[in-house]
Amino acid sequence: MKRSKGKNKIRIGGGAGFSGDRVDSAVELAAKSELDYIVLECLAERTVALGNMIKIREPGKGYSETLSARIRTLLPVCLPKGVRIISNMGSANPLAAGKRTYEIARELGFPEMQVAVVLGDDVLDIIKNKPELILLESGKTLESILPRIISANAYMGADAIVPALETGQAVVLTGRVADPSLFLAPMIHEFNWSYNDYKLLAQGTLAGHLLECAGQLTGGYFADPGKKNVPGLARLGFPYADVTKDGKVTLGKTPETGGKLDVMTCKEQLLYEIHDPSRYITPDCVLDVTDVNFKQEAKDSVHAFGARALARTDSYKVSVGYMDGYMGEGQISYGGPNAVARARLAGEIVIERLKIRKFDYLEIHKDFIGMDSLHGKTSTLSEPYEVRLRLAAKCRDKMAANAVGEEVEALLTNGPAGGGGFFRQTKELVAIQSVLLPRYLIKQTIHTIGK
Repeated sequence: MKRSKGKNKIRIGGGAGFSGDRVDSAVELAAKSELDYIVLECLAERTVALGNMIKIREPGKGYSETLSARIRTLLPVCLPKGVRIISNMGSANPLAAGKRTYEIARELGFPEMQVAVVLGDDVLDIIKNKPELILLESGKTLESILPRIISANAYMGADAIVPALETGQAVVLTGRVADPSLFLAPMIHEFNWSYNDYKLLAQGTLAGHLLECAGQLTGGYFADPGKKNVPGLARLGFPYADVTKDGKVTLGKTPETGGKLDVMTCKEQLLYEIHDPSRYITPDCVLDVTDVNFKQEAKDSVHAFGARALARTDSYKVSVGYMDGYMGEGQISYGGPNAVARARLAGEIVIERLKIRKFDYLEIHKDFIGMDSLHGKTSTLSEPYEVRLRLAAKCRDKMAANAVGEEVEALLTNGPAGGGGFFRQTKELVAIQSVLLPRYLIKQTIHTIGK
């Protein structure tokens, strides 16, 4: 899919905000919105680490579990319209993701389609030789978790994706890339922006940040009935951005769909996941949104402007995934008169039983869902007529983790009265911490599948 550059404006759609996002909304966006690109942002902090665990067991897996469904549904819409797909669904295994995408294209009757895969974010071998690196979250050295590390992936920037776009392929797949960079890359590619023009990079990164969570921008996470009403949430339309060569950004959404896009939905998304509005650090620039403003140009059309940026840092953030023990969990509900007292007694019984069985736990949490599970003991609500007890414990031993669910289950016949709706699980815990790695140590490469 060779495309001529030299355009003055492109339209980029936000087709997914996380791995479990709706596929039909992305299809509708691609079908109705006259896009040039659709970006599917599908990775969360732990996703790559969890994908790497799968890859260890099954070397041909480790990419996003939703890749096949998304690609199979989107290709018949995007390819005839010339809409290029960019996605980080490669997760822990971008090459396998590319091969699977190519297979699906052939199955669908597109044998000429090829896939460009961006490699280089996996830096596990590099950091294993740098135990002195400091973990940003704890201040400890990497050596403190070194034996338990299962993955290490750098947040690459738009410069890693642009060479893949230059190949002209219809689909570009990556592993870990910063979310806004997925959107910035086609702007740099189409407009030949300098990677040192921070005025343009600022506007492009702003657009990417606003689009990266898809339906959040068009009222999804904004909605609060009676306070912030949003129509048609069951058919929420996904957003897109029209970006011009000189950096003008105008936001819109799929026509004839639910949701809304206005100044307020944009302001909420602007502040999403930003700690310091004057220094939002990305691999492409350090974004300053303190003077960003929005202007409503028409219904569901908003102009975004005022972004500034400083030069990128000389390091990449690297997410390090490591095994952090086990979690055992049990839940049970109580209803009717005196429900809360019975739930409290049940929790006390389980904790005492775990002590009797001489299990050790790093942490034990006892929550009454609907009362204090979110805000602790500060609730002033009157006693509810029903309540759900949740007990969860973290430990190093799997047997101890199993015991939590066992003891909650035992309440069904050993009292107190009226328990039901039992649930239990035991799972391995994957934790994430971060280190900084000098840019010069990381080399990106492009692999084309289908040649």
